[in-house]
Amino acid sequence: MFIDRVTINIKAGDGGNGAISFHREKYVAAGGPDGGDGGRGGNVVFRVDEGANTLLAFRYKRKFHATPGENGKGNKMHGKNGEDVVVLVPPGTLLKDPATGKIIFDMSRDREYIAAKGGRGGWGNRHFATPTRQIPRFAKNGTKGEEMEILLELKMLADVGLVGFPSVGKSSILSRISAAKPKIAAYHFTTLSPNLGVVSASGGRGFVAADIPGLIEGASEGLGLGHEFLRHVDRCRLILHVVDISAEEGRDPIEDVKTINEELAKYSPALATRPQLIVANKCDAVLIEEEPYVKDFEAYVLENFGTAPYYVSAATGEGLDALVAATAEKLEELPPITVYESELEREESATLGAGERKTEIRREGDIFYVEGEWIYNLMGQINFSDYESMNFFQRILQKQGVFDMLKAAGIEDGQTVNLYDFEFEFVY
Repeated sequence: MFIDRVTINIKAGDGGNGAISFHREKYVAAGGPDGGDGGRGGNVVFRVDEGANTLLAFRYKRKFHATPGENGKGNKMHGKNGEDVVVLVPPGTLLKDPATGKIIFDMSRDREYIAAKGGRGGWGNRHFATPTRQIPRFAKNGTKGEEMEILLELKMLADVGLVGFPSVGKSSILSRISAAKPKIAAYHFTTLSPNLGVVSASGGRGFVAADIPGLIEGASEGLGLGHEFLRHVDRCRLILHVVDISAEEGRDPIEDVKTINEELAKYSPALATRPQLIVANKCDAVLIEEEPYVKDFEAYVLENFGTAPYYVSAATGEGLDALVAATAEKLEELPPITVYESELEREESATLGAGERKTEIRREGDIFYVEGEWIYNLMGQINFSDYESMNFFQRILQKQGVFDMLKAAGIEDGQTVNLYDFEFEFVY
């Protein structure tokens, strides 16, 4: 089975919490706070696997969660950092935002990419000791690791794409010019997935060719198999457009070329301008010099593509050496394989699926509910039984404008404020 599009969930590890601890040792008076810091959460790292050419590994495993950092300990002991999770993907995989379809990163040029960063470890209480606060009974919690859904979309890294109607001989040509062994049979849609082959040319000018499953009219609207695999033509620098010159199925080679090119243009206007070499296969089954339709076909190709068609026979090998040489020569004139730039800023991609840093206030009767991810994280750092810690909490709420927002929402003296089940009476 060939899978080239799948959505997965990734989550980096949360940072460990800082420790609340005080040094206790015989003959050591007033040892002071010695709470250690929490460890960093593990990252989610995407890495290119050169031996893969499908996303089949993600058929059943769709969640990749890194381990959290350990909490800090007494005696200034730092918590252990969480281990990274490495996700192996084939070269050419695009990481996309499922909601917008925008590209986060293209796994073509760089071998690794950190898609979700682990949370920072929290500070132990030793960091909060001051001349006036010598016994801090609070520490800082670790921050949450990034979490998001990512759409993986494979666009094969091939220099050359072989396109054409079913059963025109694309797989046969690929098996002849490379070491690839695609399935070959005398019926339509024998090829159910793209096949890659490395082709060697004279002077060390090798290239990678991909056999794209047979297209039909309406492929750009989802008919046949073409809609599923047209994306693999996107990166190809050159298209080898294969037609059956023998017309053994009663089709007109000229109409075949026009139909396939219309489907490519409908799928992506950029494909309509991609350089093409027209490959007339099965020339061993027709007398080239005697058939009038062959002359008409040759004139059409010369007029519209600037070069004569390459007559080949995948069955006998005739003309394939000339085709490989011409392809290698043409590729030297063309720009390198397309590498897509990120369409999202790092800050934007890092918060996909996460709440924005904002404060929400809603009223239910005489109770005002205050919510926000930053408030939830802040409350994890507070020791509500400690006077100094509570003063710190109130100063932060005041500084962030929460009290002003409550006043604007119409709160009155003595009414109740609820912050994630922690309640207090509001006092002007």
